Amino acid sequence: MARKETAADAANAGRLKQIALTYKMTRKVDTKIGLVLGAVGIGTFAVFLAIGFLLGHPVYLGIFGLLIALLATAIVFGRRAERAAFGQMEGQPGAAAAVLDNVGRGWTTTPAVAMNRSQDVVHRAVGKAGIVLVAEGNPNRVKSLLAAEKKKMNRIVADVPVHDVIVGNGEGLVELKKLRTTMLKFPRVLTGPQVTATNDRLRAMGDLMSNMPLPKGPMPKGMRMPKGR
Repeated sequence: MARKETAADAANAGRLKQIALTYKMTRKVDTKIGLVLGAVGIGTFAVFLAIGFLLGHPVYLGIFGLLIALLATAIVFGRRAERAAFGQMEGQPGAAAAVLDNVGRGWTTTPAVAMNRSQDVVHRAVGKAGIVLVAEGNPNRVKSLLAAEKKKMNRIVADVPVHDVIVGNGEGLVELKKLRTTMLKFPRVLTGPQVTATNDRLRAMGDLMSNMPLPKGPMPKGMRMPKGR
């Protein structure tokens, strides 16, 4: 019994520490978060308490109002913390991959499946919607990366739908904060076993490419690559 209580106390302390850390990180970007949370909590409680006095049940509605105030404060805090996190991540290399890792259960993410010298990159996510290629970088440059990767996917898994998304701010682009929502809006067309089979085929192809033996040393002068017949 004592061990269970100790574990529960440790878990609660961990959650409180995480909330405090999240608050500190959010306050660096959103300096008014303390005032906003205070206004939401106190305002919500005050409204319910006032209604309680009008109805003659200040204690009951006061307790209910306190619970609603805590819930409202938590919701507002979560949304502003998420907005602050996206604000810090936006424009950073690999930001889209970090979002893809948190889309939800049923998705498998492979970061940086394609990249060019300018550090434009394409990530791949596989789920019941099929394959989603997510590019981040210069919109004009990543189009060729996406086209090449999409062509490769169609060769390997021709029976699986392939979607493409370019992360950024502008017409035809998806903002980083809306990437998760966009992913979840794709229609689900694959079953669980089909998703597993798709991942296995892509993984096998990746292993084949990475394990392919390459000749060592410089190519002899005058030697030409054989042409396919």
